[in-house]
Amino acid sequence: MTASAAPATDPHDAPGIHLSGAGLMSLRHLARRGVSPSTRTIAGLPGGIVTRKRGRGSEPDDVRPWSEGDDRRFIDRNATARTGELHVRTHHDERDRAVVLLADFRPSMLFGTRRALRSVAAAEALALLGWRIVGDGGRIGLIVASAGEPAVVRPAGGERAMTAVTGALAHAHAAALAATAKDDPPLTDTLALARSLLPSGGHLVLASALDAPGPDWESLLTALAERLSIRLLLVSDAFERQRRPGFYPYALPDGRRGTVEARPGAPAVETGGADDPRLARLHACGVESLRIDVEGGPESYAPLMERLDAVL
Repeated sequence: MTASAAPATDPHDAPGIHLSGAGLMSLRHLARRGVSPSTRTIAGLPGGIVTRKRGRGSEPDDVRPWSEGDDRRFIDRNATARTGELHVRTHHDERDRAVVLLADFRPSMLFGTRRALRSVAAAEALALLGWRIVGDGGRIGLIVASAGEPAVVRPAGGERAMTAVTGALAHAHAAALAATAKDDPPLTDTLALARSLLPSGGHLVLASALDAPGPDWESLLTALAERLSIRLLLVSDAFERQRRPGFYPYALPDGRRGTVEARPGAPAVETGGADDPRLARLHACGVESLRIDVEGGPESYAPLMERLDAVL
């Protein structure tokens, strides 16, 4: 009697390669650590003093005694009548944020040497940011750039919106891993799609390694930045930043394997550091950037997304 052969495991299910919708949903607990930016903001004072943000929106904030300089239009009649002293009502600053996340799942993003693929790191960072935005009352949408048709989720609010976004990310990533295309289509088509989803003054956050973005990439970014706030999460693998000489084995999605040699004196790669010429060009286009190191993982991305959320 012979033992039956163990079922072959799908390499796409390996940690760091498989992108799970449930895993992205679980990041909401990590994203919600700290203080919500709707109630706290860094004041423009020496030392970065943290203060409560107040405004004249439609949402009530609190009622307090009137003081010299307060606008009498905001006197609260009920509190004034009850206490016999003038009271004023303050309101939350109105913030109707519409944010579209653009995840790059093109073939070049399905690469990684530490912890995860670049595409997985991009999805993790975007999911963390998305959870922060919906937790603060904003609306979140999604575009996934891949070798096939882009996946699109229109901006909406609440946990239901993030359920749609995380599910679409997981489904699109599985489709990207199963695809046979090898060449990257330009990112310019998805930029044009983002413009159609966002109102003027909306926010676009792109997570990509910026491989082969397209010939008209910078000109389109410049035009788009005139009506949208655009931020880039530059996804960086350790191998790109520090490529030591030697022989490196690799495996392709179709099962083929081989070895590539990194020789001493090879041209330096663009790493996403402060001196990266790509980031300087993007800054000139009106686009600010953060670098996401693949090996860091969600714990290291969370404070970066908190900083980004505060300026959106």
